[in-house]
Amino acid sequence: MRTMIAFDGALRRAVADNLRAHPRRQLALEGRRHAAVAIVLVDSDAERHDVDPVLEQEIDWAEVPGYPWDAAESSRLDGRMVGVAGGAAFLLCRRPSKIKRHASQYALPGGRIEQDETPLDAALREVAEELGLGLGAENVVGWLDDRATRSGFVITPVVLWGGVDPVLDPDPGEVMAVYRVGLQALLDCQPRLTPIPQSGLPVLQLPLGNDLIHPPTGAILYQLREVALRGQIGTRVDRLEEPVFAWR
Repeated sequence: MRTMIAFDGALRRAVADNLRAHPRRQLALEGRRHAAVAIVLVDSDAERHDVDPVLEQEIDWAEVPGYPWDAAESSRLDGRMVGVAGGAAFLLCRRPSKIKRHASQYALPGGRIEQDETPLDAALREVAEELGLGLGAENVVGWLDDRATRSGFVITPVVLWGGVDPVLDPDPGEVMAVYRVGLQALLDCQPRLTPIPQSGLPVLQLPLGNDLIHPPTGAILYQLREVALRGQIGTRVDRLEEPVFAWR
């Protein structure tokens, strides 16, 4: 039986305590645009939520660092986010294939901060717009470091408590699929660093399900894992590169 983390008050307190102890870094915009994303924590069922509408033949690996794979990787990686649900989880979106930017990429619910909005305002609005989930300030668990992206944004991540089994109504114009990825799966994955010729920094890859999650989303999730779940206070992710396909 797959090990799972209980979605309960003890988890919420532990995550909140670790995030509170972490000296969070905030970045000046310096001409970049400001965005906010939400890491929404929910419960999940290993069978009911273990689905992915994406077909293997729809996945384009051409720009993924490390491709083509060896035989072992080829047998494991098919581009689907399966086998990760069960117990406490976070919500992970896959963007539609037809959108202009970041098509088919994994993302946390979020977007650009509008005029007169705070990062929390924007994160809550985007969660409501993208997932049909209404949350409020009372759902805040804590914050992670700001993340500067190659595409010209500063992303502010907030961790939200989404409830046991919230009803989701994803906007098909922004979300092709939404997955419940177990926190245990995040803890169990083996992060790897892959060099690319375009940068002196390595690209982080998080093997989750039958796919790989890259920065900026992957870097935010890695810091969630290290700081919020493992209590490695002070872990930074600013030296983890993004794949070239995320630079645009």
